[in-house]
Amino acid sequence: MVELEALRRLSARVGADPLLVQAAGGNTSLKHNGLMWIKASGTWLRDAVARDIFVAVDHQRLTAALARHDAACESCVDFAQAGATLRPSIETTVHALMPQPVVVHVHCVNTIAWAIQANAEAALGVLLQRFNWAFIPYARPGLPLAGAIAQRLRPETDVLVLGNHGLVVAAQTVAEAEALLDRVVARLQRPAHPTVAPRLETIRALCAGTDYSPAASAETHALATDAHALAIGGHAVYYPDHVVFLGVGVATAMASGAALVALPGKGVVVRNDAKPAVEPMGRCLADVMRRIGTADQLRALSESDIDRLVNWDAEIYRQTLTQTASGPERV
Repeated sequence: MVELEALRRLSARVGADPLLVQAAGGNTSLKHNGLMWIKASGTWLRDAVARDIFVAVDHQRLTAALARHDAACESCVDFAQAGATLRPSIETTVHALMPQPVVVHVHCVNTIAWAIQANAEAALGVLLQRFNWAFIPYARPGLPLAGAIAQRLRPETDVLVLGNHGLVVAAQTVAEAEALLDRVVARLQRPAHPTVAPRLETIRALCAGTDYSPAASAETHALATDAHALAIGGHAVYYPDHVVFLGVGVATAMASGAALVALPGKGVVVRNDAKPAVEPMGRCLADVMRRIGTADQLRALSESDIDRLVNWDAEIYRQTLTQTASGPERV
């Protein structure tokens, strides 16, 4: 199918851009002849050309089940084609709700930096006034998010900004979806604090004889070398994938045993046995926080929001799959 091949190429492109997608985050889909091809849970979009990461689900059955609030829509496993070996994305219901054939959901860093603002909807209303867009207040991914979208979705809506979460665009073709994504992302750019070089010799010495190694990229190290970023991002959770892969807050001492540790003023170190998703998520946090101003008022996830995420069966399943993916080579 020509469009599915085009979607694979677009998925690989956005999946390779850490300002759009990190690790197994984000998902894409295509509706065709009653089926919806959706990225499988736990797979990485950047692998879309090299590997078969899509699962076909019965779109008509799924939308009918959504309309009657069927609990089977929580995992969507029951709607996958017979013989499927992977589970549909945890956000399959979001894609099913959008009427357009092509849907692209990304965890765009610049979008998140807007979407965690306390006044996000008003601020975005100015930036996106020429788009058919809707702001969706934070809801847990899966059925709660689908329900929140259904309340605000209009027939002409093709852009969603998900509070404390990310961006969704939808279109009739893959080419149109790609063009729309690029236009929205360009509109939502926020200035980032410049990165400060890590003290690599110092942190290499600190890692000697331990289970840690320095992080791979200067952008990840910025979580520790940018005091403002660490002060804001180190003690709260602002979007789902942070808590899922990094836990609550950011550790600042290797003695903690945490998968990722930000050594203030020096740099970031990562446990050698950490899941491949850990450093990309650490970089994402740094990238988001470098785009937050000192006067910005932010909305963090609540304790109940966090509890609903970490104890969600679909999210636990996704984490088990990310252990086999390849991560960045650390120095």
